[in-house]
Formats: sequence, C-alpha cells, structure tokens
Amino acid sequence: MDFGVVQFLMLAGSLGLLVFGMKLMSEGLQQVAGSRMRRVLNAMTADRLRGVFTGITTTIVVQYSSVVSVMVVSFVNSGLLTLRKAVPVLIGANIGTTLKLLLFAAVGFSALELPSIALPLLGLALPLLLMRDPKVKAVSNMLVGTALLFLALGLLKDNIPPPSAEALGFLGSLQGMGIASDLVFVGIGALLAFTIQSSSVALMLTLALCEAGTIGYVTGAALVLGENIGTTFTANIAALAGNAWAKRAARAHLLIKVFGVAWALVLFRPFLAGIAGVTERLNGGDPYNDASVLKWALTYLHFAFNVINGAILLQFIPWVEKAATRMVPARNAPDEEFRLEYIEDPMMSVAPELSLMEARMEIFKLGKLCQRMLGMVRDLLLETDTNRRAVLLQRIAKYETITDRLELEVGRFLTRTGTDVRDRDNSARIRALLSVAKDLENVGDVLFQMSKTLERKTDERLWFAPEQRQDLLDMIALLDTAFEVMGRNLQADEELIARDEAILAEHNINRQRNMLRRVQLKNIESGDHNIRTGMVYTDLFNSCEKVGDHLMNVTEALSGRS
Repeated sequence: MDFGVVQFLMLAGSLGLLVFGMKLMSEGLQQVAGSRMRRVLNAMTADRLRGVFTGITTTIVVQYSSVVSVMVVSFVNSGLLTLRKAVPVLIGANIGTTLKLLLFAAVGFSALELPSIALPLLGLALPLLLMRDPKVKAVSNMLVGTALLFLALGLLKDNIPPPSAEALGFLGSLQGMGIASDLVFVGIGALLAFTIQSSSVALMLTLALCEAGTIGYVTGAALVLGENIGTTFTANIAALAGNAWAKRAARAHLLIKVFGVAWALVLFRPFLAGIAGVTERLNGGDPYNDASVLKWALTYLHFAFNVINGAILLQFIPWVEKAATRMVPARNAPDEEFRLEYIEDPMMSVAPELSLMEARMEIFKLGKLCQRMLGMVRDLLLETDTNRRAVLLQRIAKYETITDRLELEVGRFLTRTGTDVRDRDNSARIRALLSVAKDLENVGDVLFQMSKTLERKTDERLWFAPEQRQDLLDMIALLDTAFEVMGRNLQADEELIARDEAILAEHNINRQRNMLRRVQLKNIESGDHNIRTGMVYTDLFNSCEKVGDHLMNVTEALSGRS
C-alpha cells in the first residue's frame, strides 16, 4: 500500500487516541482511588514480588508497557512511589508485555477483535456518564479511557503500513557482518519500537520481515533486543520535565533493559541456539531454516530475555537504584535553592485527588525546611565564631525566602486545583492544606525573627547566663518533638492523625514557656539579670511558644478541626 499524507495522519491520529485514552483512564483511576491512592500503591508494592505482580497485571490490562512506565515515573515524580519500589514494577511491566506477546503468537494479532472489546465498554460507560455522582462519573471515565486504548490499538494495527521488500530490502544488505550487524540491528530495533510506541507492534513488524524472507532469525532476534530498549525512551522523554526522582525512575528502566541486552549480546549465539532448541521441541521446526516457527522463536526469545533479566536484577535492586541516582545526581545544596519537587507534574494531567497528594508532599518538604531552620537557630544560639554566625544568619534568611515562595506556589497550585473540584470533601481538604501552608510560612517568619533577635543580642554585646541558654535549648528540643509529630501527621491519612500527640507536645511547650516566664519575672524583680538581656531572652522563648501554636494549628487543620 502507498503511505501518503492521509495514511500518516491516520497513524498519527491513532497514536493521539492512544495518548488520550491513557490520560482519561489514568484520571478515572486516580479519581476512583481518591485519598486511598497512596495506601493502594504501598500495598501493591510492599515487597519485590508484589511489585513485579503489579507491573505484570497492570501491563496486561493497559496493554502498553511504555504507558505503565510513564505512569510509574509520574508516581515517583509525585512522591507516591519510592524509586526502590518502582524498580520491581518496571521489571513486572517488562514481563507483562511478554505474556501478551505469547497470546498474540497463539491466536494472532488480528484474532484479537479489539473494537468488539471496546464497544461493550463504551456501552457500559454511557449510562454512568449521565449520573451526577462524581465517583460514578470517574468509573465511566476509566471505562471510556480503557475502551479508547483498545480502539487505538486496533487502529494502530490497521494503519501501520506493512513492510515491503522494496522499502526494507536494504536491511538484508546489513546482515553477515558479525557483531557489527547485531549492534546495528539492535539500534534499528530500538528506533522502531520508539517510533511505533509499542514493543508488540514492533515485534509483529519484525515477524513480517522474517516471514517475507527479508531478514533471518539472527537478525530478527537482534531487532527484538533493540525493541526492548526502544520502549524505555518514552518514559525518559516524559521525565525530562520532572524532578530528579522522576528522571532516576526513567533511567532505572533504561538500565534494566541495557543491562539485559548487554548480557544477551555477550551470550548471543548460545542464547539463540537454546531458544531454537526450545522452539524445535515445542513447535516442531528449526527457526534457522523454517520461517513458519519464527514467530514462536522470537516470542520465546522476548519472554526468556525479560524473565531471566528480571530474575537477575531483582537481586540487585539497590544497585539499580544507586546507578540511576548517580546518572541523575542531586543539585549541590538542594535546600539552598527554591524549586518545586512534587507539584505541577507535566507528564500526566492529574486528578484533584492526586493533586492534593502532590501538594501535601510539597507541604511536608516545607515543614522539613522549617525544622532545619530551627536547627540553625539552635546552632546560632551556641555559636561564638563571628564568621560562622554570619553564615548561619545568611542561611536562615535564605530559608525564610524559600518558605515564602513555597507557600505562595503551593497556594497557587491548590487554588488552580480547586477550580476543578466539585465535591465538598476535596474542597475541605484544599482549604485545610492552604491553612497548613500558611501556618508553616508563619513558622519560617518567626524563626527568622528569632535569628534577628540573636543578631541584635550579639551586636549589643549581651550575654545569656548558662541556665538561660540551657532553658532555651530545652525549649527548642520540645519544638523538635512537635515538628516530628507534625511531620508524621502530614504523611498520615486523615483517620490516623495523631492529634493527642500534638496536643501533648504543645502542652509541654506552653508549660515550659510559663515556667520560664515566672522565673524571668523573679529575676527581674530581684535584679539578678540584665534587663535588656532579659527582654531578648523573653522574646526568644515567647517566639518558641508561637512556633508551637502554629505547629498545633497544622494538626488541627489536617484533622478537620481548624
């Protein structure tokens, strides 16, 4: 067939429908899962085997391992999955696509009547679209997205031009050069899979080339290995706009495939001979000489490659994590530079539920920055070297600026998210997170003012008595405890908020403040302490108590009591 402008547009439209179907299905899935998303993901990836099983089943359902890898990268980007938990899911996705290919080899690509699966799904979704319940509509979106994925697969099958001897005859001339030919065809296979965005379709094209006699078994096997690498390019491109962890997840997927292709090429001829032996035993033909069994030989190759590679790398997940981290190193002094890490994910249009989780992770980071500021204030209280004090004052000022900008950006993000929210529960969560972000920004302001108070104390040559300094250190230790409780509450589900622990932490801070106030009043009345020193001292422990109030406000907002 001729491949002109119309055919190209139809192919591009099929790929567009695939992307839109993936977007709609993932949004529906996120809305259905709602606030349970993190618990579901954690349960599904609690250990390596569960992670692999999750990758396998998700790939079988979604049909595209590249789609699964992009979703995994997105979850890592938003902080819902750790890199270590993401690696088994990626390995499972690789195995899942091989199981699908076994089915294709058994019944044939064309035997899967994809439109006949998609249309009933659309029929089920239609009455749900008319419902007012947001959860029911989310289910309908998920069904429609799944149906569009099936339709897109069918259209891809129909609109990808079949290979012709004239168009692909040049491939035959590249054979017979030993390892050089193998490397060239690995590269061609990677490019082919990236262009088509499907290892399944790429393998079907490879089989068509083999059955037409254009290339042989060895060349087809090299193409299959390259196609495994090509499927990782989509996630790596998507991760370019993500954070460092998203890029590391995408690099981890690439490392998994590159490592596998490396050992497969080292053992290429023995590996192919073993696959040929299995094919001859199970299907009664030698793929070196019998084109009718080539589809089975290449399918077995694809299956064996991913299963063996996955079994090996499951034992070295920390190594994969470490290698990916080295490939994408963190910026120098990451906390000294303002940058959003979790929100405004550019790779997927996220549902409000996932947006709230991303904002919560950003707010958790804001809380950790404030806790580090508290540590700097403690160091400033103890530091006597002039140069080191100057550095601490500069860092505290920089952190205060960062907390201001983070609160502003999180507020903007939550406000935009709120425009798409219609249900009361999510609206309440948005208001709570806005309140939390504001309280933490106020904490940064109070800590900055404490640093300026300590600077004024030094400039005026005022000195604390040892017991005053120790009392302030005890107060800061109580604030550290309150920060830890708040941090746990920011990561907990609503029903697991430790409100009693937060109340106890605030009570201890208030009791310490009241005790210091009584002692200070006695010292002023007796004339034991310098009045100006006493004023600085009073400002500091009162500021500590204000920080404790703001931290308590965070827990109250998270528990819905603000």
